[in-house]
Amino acid sequence: MTRMSSMFRRGERRTTQKAPSERLVTLIRKPGCHLCDDAQEVVEKVCGDLGVPWEHKDITEDEELHRAYWEQIPVVLVDGAQHTFWRVDEARLRKALAP
Repeated sequence: MTRMSSMFRRGERRTTQKAPSERLVTLIRKPGCHLCDDAQEVVEKVCGDLGVPWEHKDITEDEELHRAYWEQIPVVLVDGAQHTFWRVDEARLRKALAP
């Protein structure tokens, strides 16, 4: 019997489990962006509740980020991988960070 690849199994996480303090959420934003302000509120709340460190980066100060994400900001990365953009869903972010 052939086993199904884990990437096709429903309900399973494909990331390795890490302690909250070993995770990192990065918010890529720009000044004067109301969606960025909304996203930051969600990131601060979820990361604060779970004890996950987070940082923000200004897209106007980093040419590489500007090229990669200009049309998608705000962008949230979890452990360096893109999690979402434009609107941040609190429940989805919480689920992605849950141990």
